[in-house]
Amino acid sequence: MAKNTTEGRLAAQNRRARHDYFIEETFEAGLVLQGTEIKSIRKGSVSIKEAFGRVDGGEVFIDNMNISPYEQGNRYNHDPIRKRKLLLNRKQISTIIGKTQQAGYALVPLKLYIKNGYAKLLVGIGKGKKKYDKRADEKKKSAKRQMEKAVRREEKGM
Repeated sequence: MAKNTTEGRLAAQNRRARHDYFIEETFEAGLVLQGTEIKSIRKGSVSIKEAFGRVDGGEVFIDNMNISPYEQGNRYNHDPIRKRKLLLNRKQISTIIGKTQQAGYALVPLKLYIKNGYAKLLVGIGKGKKKYDKRADEKKKSAKRQMEKAVRREEKGM
């Protein structure tokens, strides 16, 4: 299992992922890029909100990740929304294959960042949340906020 801390410059983050899924396990994966894609990622012209992971022929791919074309790239630019291969160990791939074949599980991209000069994607295996799960999470957050607010009010009053 990969570290939960990302040591690098964050390029994109999928904030909706933890709202829509219970993330059970995370993996740090490299990306197979072409042309000027790394320059666009370093610039921050990337979106992983609509992206999803898929296993195809024993390899893991990320679909619908939008990397905008680099402005100075002219003919070396790439297709912005293309299928990109993820670089993972065989053991990690077999874990992902086993989990995603179960009903309700999906491979969700969480963060895209630059680490030691390489683009890394933090992907998680998540089980979809139902509407009542989302409501319960929101209720917990709201109660926690109210408690913290009350504590601050008490500290001010003294």
